[in-house]
Amino acid sequence: MKAITNTKYVKNLFFLAILLFSATAVVAQEEEESTPKFSFSGSVDAYYRANLNAPNGEDAQAPGSSFANLPGFALGMANVIGAYEGEKVGFVADLVFGPRGTDAIFASPMYSSTGNIVNQLYAYWNVSDAVTLTFGNFNTFLGYEVISPVANFNYSTSYLFSYGPFSHTGLKADFALSDDFSLMLAVMNPTDLTEFNPTGQYAWGAQLGYSGQYLNLLIDNGSYEVDFTGGFDLSDTFFLGLNAAYFDGDEEDGVGSFAGLAVYPQLATSDTFSIGLRGEYFAETDFFGAVGGSDADGDASVFAVTLTGSATIGDLIIKPELRLDSASEEVFIDNDGNPIGGLSSFVLAAVYSF
Repeated sequence: MKAITNTKYVKNLFFLAILLFSATAVVAQEEEESTPKFSFSGSVDAYYRANLNAPNGEDAQAPGSSFANLPGFALGMANVIGAYEGEKVGFVADLVFGPRGTDAIFASPMYSSTGNIVNQLYAYWNVSDAVTLTFGNFNTFLGYEVISPVANFNYSTSYLFSYGPFSHTGLKADFALSDDFSLMLAVMNPTDLTEFNPTGQYAWGAQLGYSGQYLNLLIDNGSYEVDFTGGFDLSDTFFLGLNAAYFDGDEEDGVGSFAGLAVYPQLATSDTFSIGLRGEYFAETDFFGAVGGSDADGDASVFAVTLTGSATIGDLIIKPELRLDSASEEVFIDNDGNPIGGLSSFVLAAVYSF
C-alpha cells in the first residue's frame, strides 16, 4: 500500500512538472513574440555614366531629372536604416551618406555647414489594428519612384519623381478601411522644409488606396498636386506600373505648373534577370524650369525612354541602362558645342542591399 501511494505521488509530481514546464514555455513564447524587434538594413550604390551624343567630363550634361547625373565612375549613396518595431510603437531612423543622399535632402539649409544625413526620422503608434499615427520626417507618399535605388527598377529617375516632393515632416494617420481600401490624412510643414517650419504655414495631404492603386493629393500654400500611382500583374512574369500627375503652382509666387505620364512595363526573364522600360512624357508651363529651357510662353516638354536590365547576384544588383531624352527645346549640346534637343546616355550601376 505504501509503495502504491509513493508511485502515485511520484506520478503526480511528474505530471505537475510537465504542466509547469508547458506553462513556462507558453509564457516564454508569448514574451518572445511580443518582444520588440530591432532591425538594421540599408544599401550601397555606385555607377558609371557616359553621354553617347554629348560631351563627357567637365562639360558633361545630364537629363533634368534627379540622381545618377555625374560623369564617369561616380558614387550614389550609403543608406543605413535602423528600425525598432514594438507591438504598439516603434521608430525608423534612415540615414544617407553620399551625393545621392545629399541631393535627396537638399544639403540641409539649417545645417549646411556640417551636412544633414537624415532621410527619414519618425516614430509611430499602432493605435489599433486599423489606425496608425506617424510623427516626424517621412518620405513622400506621392509618385511611383522613391529615393532608395533598391526599390526602383530603373536606376536613373523620372521627371515626375524629380519635381514632386521627396520628403515631408509632420503628422499622418493611416486607416485600414477594409481588406482592399486604405486612407491616409496628413498635416505637414511646407514642401522641402523637413527640419523646421520658418513660415508658420502648413501643407495638407491625403491618399486613398484600393488594392495597390493610390490616388494622392497634396495642397501646399497656394499650390496643389494630384497624383495617381499603381500597377498591375498582367502575368506571373509581366508587370505594368503607372504614374500620372498634375501640379498647379502658385502664380503669385511665380511657380509654374507641370503634368506628366509614365509607364513601367517590366518582364522577368528568369529568377535572376529582368528587363524594364520607362516611357515618360513630361510637360511644363509658365517657366516651371524642369526641362532646362522654355519657349517665349514658358512652355516646354520632354519625352524620355529608359531601358534597364536588372541582374541579381545574391544581394548585389547590376543595372545596365540606356536612356534617351528628347526635349521640345534645344536644351542640350552635341560634341561640337551646338545646341540640340536630344540626349542619349548610358549608365551601369551596382546596388548592394543588406
